[in-house]
Amino acid sequence: MAAPIFISICIPAYKRTDYLKRLLDSIAVQTFTDFEVIISDDSPDDGVRILSTQYQNKIFIDYYRNPSPLGTPENWNQAIRKANGEWIKLMHDDDWFADQNSLKVFVDLLKTHPESSFIFSAYENVNLESNKREKVLANSLRLKRLYKNPATLFSKNIIGPPSVVLYKRNDQIGFDNQLKWLVDIDFYIRYLSSAKAFYTSQVLINIGISDIQVTKESFRNRNIEIPESLLLLRKTGFDSFRNIFVFDALWRLMRNLEIKNEQEIRESGYSGQIPSQLSAMIRFQKKIPGSFLKNGFISKSLMVLCYLFT
Repeated sequence: MAAPIFISICIPAYKRTDYLKRLLDSIAVQTFTDFEVIISDDSPDDGVRILSTQYQNKIFIDYYRNPSPLGTPENWNQAIRKANGEWIKLMHDDDWFADQNSLKVFVDLLKTHPESSFIFSAYENVNLESNKREKVLANSLRLKRLYKNPATLFSKNIIGPPSVVLYKRNDQIGFDNQLKWLVDIDFYIRYLSSAKAFYTSQVLINIGISDIQVTKESFRNRNIEIPESLLLLRKTGFDSFRNIFVFDALWRLMRNLEIKNEQEIRESGYSGQIPSQLSAMIRFQKKIPGSFLKNGFISKSLMVLCYLFT
């Protein structure tokens, strides 16, 4: 019987063979080699399949073509379902490893921190048009909050995109296909509710940034941000409103989208329960001049005041 595979590098692919080639090149040079590559392909053509065959002599690839496109994030789940590894390394096709030792560093961290089943790293955003780079590090204070209560990710995703994570496989927890804007945060909160995380400030992943990504399409879109945020709030429990960081996240969402009443929430596509605290927050903001809400210091002070009396 063949030895079990340690890591499955799962790649949900869609057409972009130039980006995928860069990712596969970065995988092929990894010094840690106990892995398989799973490609779940949503493409309407054979470009990804043809590219995959060119790497068969370099790395072990299992290629799967979806009969019809699954979309984000179900294509992520499909790649993971096809995996055989004990650990999952989901990699978007426009991201890639920072250097040849990146995977080895992840594995070394597993060995030195065996209590952790979720490892994530610092990363570097790379603009795919200009090649401008920006290192992204997790704030130490927010890390402490994350370790204490994963729901604080609602306020700010300090983990980053899924490509920066290596986690122990858990078939009971997948990516929710009702979401696309908050799908990674939702997964992290649910996974970390029963698991420990460890963070390294070493940059192990490059994240490709472009203007056509789902996150940019969703930004400041009422019909996406409001239903997803309130669905996530329901899943974490309305009691999480008592957490000031969650309260602050909803405060900023209502302010930035200029929500004035519950009807506008309904018009965004959300049909579930609206918590009384959120209704009170909206009424509070409605009484405040817009110029005050746009001032960061004043807005934060008003948020704290609203939190204390809501």
